[in-house]
Amino acid sequence: MSPANELISFLEAHPDPQIVMGVDYQILAANAAYRRVYAGGRNVVGQFCYAISHGYSRPCDECGESCPLAASRVSGEPRRVLHLHHTPRGEEHVDVELTPIIGASGAIEYFVERMLTVREASSFPAESGLVGKSAAFNRMLELVRRVAPSDTAALLLGESGTGKELVAQAIHQQSRREHGPFVVVECSGLTETLFESELFGYEKGAFTGASQRKIGLVESASGGTLFLDEVGDIPLSLQVKLLRLLETGTFRRVGGVETLRADFRLIAATHRDLKAMVERGSFRRDLYYRLSVFPIHLPALRERRSDIALLADTLLTRLAPGRAYTLSEAARARLQAYDYPGNIRELRNIIERAMLMADGDTLREEHLPPDLKSDEAGMPGVDDIVPLETAELRYLQWALAHHGGDRKSLAAQLGISERTLYRKLAQ
Repeated sequence: MSPANELISFLEAHPDPQIVMGVDYQILAANAAYRRVYAGGRNVVGQFCYAISHGYSRPCDECGESCPLAASRVSGEPRRVLHLHHTPRGEEHVDVELTPIIGASGAIEYFVERMLTVREASSFPAESGLVGKSAAFNRMLELVRRVAPSDTAALLLGESGTGKELVAQAIHQQSRREHGPFVVVECSGLTETLFESELFGYEKGAFTGASQRKIGLVESASGGTLFLDEVGDIPLSLQVKLLRLLETGTFRRVGGVETLRADFRLIAATHRDLKAMVERGSFRRDLYYRLSVFPIHLPALRERRSDIALLADTLLTRLAPGRAYTLSEAARARLQAYDYPGNIRELRNIIERAMLMADGDTLREEHLPPDLKSDEAGMPGVDDIVPLETAELRYLQWALAHHGGDRKSLAAQLGISERTLYRKLAQ
């Protein structure tokens, strides 16, 4: 049996979907799990991977995406990327792990690609979890997938309303602690007295009113995840107590003498600039380094504008289960043009208000808040007018940055040929 046939035979019974490819991107074999999950009845053998997974006519890296095969062919090392793949169910987030196979000559002869569908995020309106498919969302999701299986502390950074708790839950659900508790600590407004009693608990008689022992949130999170929301709001005087917990992994209940061992995975979140706070002296440098082992930027809604319509449809599903609300094209365009200083939380409020204002099942432009309805919003002033050619190029740069798909689909959406788009971008 040839080495290629041995490899194919070995992968056939593997439980994860896998394919074998040549160095020319051609699929040589697909195991039973791949055929069941991703092939959708198609015979993929002999096809190019980029055509099957994305519908491209050229390799991914030539269409504006990261291509693990091209990168691995240069480095000779395994590669891992997160892609939106075509599947029988539509586009789905797929975690791709590619491994080069070295032949007897010492050169790469084959690649094995293992594909796992991401269950914690959806590219369709969903009843729960993370939703999105823009480039900014995918970058965040890839970092989430990287850090989740470990016990490394993650720090979620982003503006208020960007969904930090949902992201923290996604990390927890992908971790080895997924069956343990997910405990949220709201750090805003915690006084010195409350901080210790809430986090560490207290013994009976520890202070006036302590009529019985209370288990703290750190102890409640044992075996699971402790999520410190708005950790940047913890007063400087209390930060040393949190640092001591993280450094020693131990704590005592208020009024207690027994040293207890903490067993939790830490995720922290803040909308504040912790680096700037460290420089100003309002946040401890040593605590900052403890928290920021693996920072993840959560994009603002204006940074993932191509997700707005998808998120609006998702909110319609979540806020009114069982009722088929839809958005008019004018309302959808108005939502798309707004900048959302309050991010997803503000979009949710706008959708909920519109549902109350509408008498039927269609949410129209007049149902949206007045500050979204100004015809002059976002329009340039006289001093901002530029030559038409310059405006076109600026728009193309913006469209390329915010479009969630490849350049072929962007060209189709713009109503121009792919060749014309490439020529204009080259300028």
